[in-house]
Amino acid sequence: MPGSARTMAVCTVCGLVLATAYTVTFGGNGLIWFLWVVLALVTVGVVTARRV
Repeated sequence: MPGSARTMAVCTVCGLVLATAYTVTFGGNGLIWFLWVVLALVTVGVVTARRV
């Protein structure tokens, strides 16, 4: 996996950890989870584009 795809994957995992921590601490927030899903989809797109 090239550097940019790896960086996106790390950011996505960190975003998941932060979104989960926020949800546990302050309660659910749909916007945070929506933004994380968008980040995850972008990451999947970057990884897929790099593998082709």
